[in-house]
Amino acid sequence: MATILKRATTDLVAIAWIKDLVGDIVATTVPRLPETGIPTWAETGFVTVHTSSGGASMYVPMRMPVVLVDCWAASPNSVKPPWNKATALAEAIVAGCLDHQNNPRLLTLPAGYPNARVLSAYTVQEPRRPVIPGGGEASADLGSWARIVLALQLHWVEVGS
Repeated sequence: MATILKRATTDLVAIAWIKDLVGDIVATTVPRLPETGIPTWAETGFVTVHTSSGGASMYVPMRMPVVLVDCWAASPNSVKPPWNKATALAEAIVAGCLDHQNNPRLLTLPAGYPNARVLSAYTVQEPRRPVIPGGGEASADLGSWARIVLALQLHWVEVGS
């Protein structure tokens, strides 16, 4: 049986890049809510990412994806969505795009994957509250969650370890 070589992916790169900015509260999905009690991330908020579009360079091994970023916050003991907490996460990511002294940035990906270098990162969509057609601004669940969305363009390359 052939061994499959693990390669860096845009989701892994985006998670690692954003973790450098906001800490270990980033993944491709929001953690499962506990059966009882408050989610562990309620105090900090949580960030999810997924690749939306983009492509790769025709002549060099560089990727140029657009990554959709959702910044989540919850108020388990209130019906008022914590918009400021979700917005603060989004603005920390925007500030990371503008931190030119720390870009390009070498990233360590999970064990078994080669490292990656983000050459540039910038927003292609301002942080905003999502809109549901016909429903106005929307929170995620029963009014106690806030969600701020933005889109990033990343230029990145895989590098040897």
